[in-house]
Amino acid sequence: MTTDFDTLQEMVKHARVNLSRGDWDFLVGGAETETSLKRNRLAFERLALKARVLADVSAVDVRRKLFEVDLRLPVMLAPIGSLQSFEKGGGLTAAQAAETFGIMKMLSSACTPDFETIARESNVAKIYQLYVLGSEAWMMDIIARTESAGYKAFCLTVDTQFRSRRERDIINGFVPIGGRGPNGEAFPPPEVNLQPKLTWELVDRIKDRFKIPLVLKGIACAEDAELAVKHGVEVVYVSNHGGRQLDHARGALDTLPEVVSAVAGRATIIFDGGILRGTDVLKALALGADAVGIGRLEGLAMATGGAPAVVRMLELLEDEMRMNMALMGLSSLDQLKPGCIVPAEPVGEPHVFSGFPLLAEDY
Repeated sequence: MTTDFDTLQEMVKHARVNLSRGDWDFLVGGAETETSLKRNRLAFERLALKARVLADVSAVDVRRKLFEVDLRLPVMLAPIGSLQSFEKGGGLTAAQAAETFGIMKMLSSACTPDFETIARESNVAKIYQLYVLGSEAWMMDIIARTESAGYKAFCLTVDTQFRSRRERDIINGFVPIGGRGPNGEAFPPPEVNLQPKLTWELVDRIKDRFKIPLVLKGIACAEDAELAVKHGVEVVYVSNHGGRQLDHARGALDTLPEVVSAVAGRATIIFDGGILRGTDVLKALALGADAVGIGRLEGLAMATGGAPAVVRMLELLEDEMRMNMALMGLSSLDQLKPGCIVPAEPVGEPHVFSGFPLLAEDY
């Protein structure tokens, strides 16, 4: 494995060599026709950045505070599952990379080591994401332990009522690593699986019992964003699960403006879905996100070279953000507004890596 690359797209080539077919397709694929995945990229590619000149951009500040934590970038490593498939250290490796660079890590419950081990062995600012594959009592115990372990927030993923048909995985006969609980225990049987039964009333019971900020991941419309705020949710996480759940959904970025309007400043907004470049981050921030999550980039970097490669990926993302902000005449993130972007015609067919046009077509 290597960390010696000067562009983000070089990382894709290294990751493809290092991963098995099954792990690669699990990382880059989507649900059924992969239309939602393609629309995620199309949403970015239909927007252009507005160039402005004759502004002092000798110092460009890309830092932001989130959960009272000073972040080097308004970016967090998203909670993608089975990180241990891409690099044996799994969630701990990603947490260590985030700590080294100076951003947050959101840990997936489908990763190893368990969340309490990571809390002991890493000082990174972190959020824990849970798939509620057990009873309500089981979930409440996990939340209490998350709070005790010093996590900044607790996240429920709410768009996985059923697991989608990910046909790359089906054709490959691939089962991702990670089908165990937060302490490595076997998940409870399906009859007590709470994920398809999640309701706003359950959100109320969580809010009544715990002080830890609650994140709902998988919000994709104004109606659910409004309900989230009414039920006391502190963080609305805009996502269509990387195009891996509902097929033929809208591109995640296309849903962001209506969510921002519905939230109206009453909650923090995190966005993910198709981000590959620094310019993608800028577009999401301009449309009102407070921070973004990156998932596939995280997995690609892990497969390329573990924690050092993740740090290098973030350095390149930071370079892209700073340079393009300067070319837009902007010196701070607070200057990013909807007026900084305009509609534009895409220049090519969208696909999972259309942000990396120099790659061969088989990627």
